[in-house]
Amino acid sequence: MKIDAAVGDLAGAAKRVRELEALGYDGVITAEVNADPFLPLAVAAEHSTRVDLITSIAVAFARNPMTLAQTAHDLQRFSGGRMVLGLGSQIKPHITKRFSMPWSHPAARMRELILAMRAIWATWNDGAKLEFRGEYYTHTLMTPMFMPERSAAGPPRVWLAAVGELMTEVAGEVADGLLLHAFTNERYLREVTLPALDRGLARAGRTRADVEVVLPGFVVTGADDAEMERNADATRKQIAFYGSTPAYRPVLEIHGWGAIADELNGLSKQGRWDDMGSLIDDEILDTFAVRAAPERLARTIIERHGGIVDRTTIFLSQRDPDTAARVIAELRAG
Repeated sequence: MKIDAAVGDLAGAAKRVRELEALGYDGVITAEVNADPFLPLAVAAEHSTRVDLITSIAVAFARNPMTLAQTAHDLQRFSGGRMVLGLGSQIKPHITKRFSMPWSHPAARMRELILAMRAIWATWNDGAKLEFRGEYYTHTLMTPMFMPERSAAGPPRVWLAAVGELMTEVAGEVADGLLLHAFTNERYLREVTLPALDRGLARAGRTRADVEVVLPGFVVTGADDAEMERNADATRKQIAFYGSTPAYRPVLEIHGWGAIADELNGLSKQGRWDDMGSLIDDEILDTFAVRAAPERLARTIIERHGGIVDRTTIFLSQRDPDTAARVIAELRAG
């Protein structure tokens, strides 16, 4: 199992990536939350030699295939082939009200966006004529002046974030990796996610070996009981936040927790964010999160996710690099 960790903001990216690479991490990730996800990866590329550089995620529908293709291509060339373009759709209110971009048929649009990027990269790297015409995107102009240098490493890998079945099928059909949402659990993965992934793979004539399944899961650990409890409380709030989103309701429903999803949604509409975590009892917490002391953490993750996921994201305390390095080594050994 490969292991990734967050590289942090732009100001600290250089120092952080050197630390993470020295600890043995396989990749560093950025997330498009309150900062651009690509700029820290440019700094990380300059100050590392081995780790993958991953957006987890960049908001696809806030951009278009050409802008995404250009940024990812530049980082792929600059890093010597270590760029992984992790994309997510976000939800309609953010796309239309925050980014002022169109929203319609997200799974179909995402499929076409990825195919359009691949057509653009084929033009830049292989000299193919740019002639992509789709329902949502059209790219038919690429003059010599605007042709970037080809990437000796080929195009970047594309991972697609998915929760629902349709988007998961798209990942199986056209992506190099399925980026699972942290708000998932083993039962949902086995009964809903993996069958949907298999349907997408079959549609494209591909196999499970053609995609990486990536889980940035919830992990609760700590050096003592007090730290464990603090981390558990923070994770309860994260689970509650995601559980309040109607699109994620099926992940709770599969366990018979639909009423809790409704209650969380109601509290979110009232702005009672601090109250929501109290609805996440120990059973729900342990269904969604791996909770273990550091000496048992690697084994617990492997027992839970081994055979399902190919790589995961864990955030280990920087105060104890020896423990972090040991956990990483144990996970990589399987």
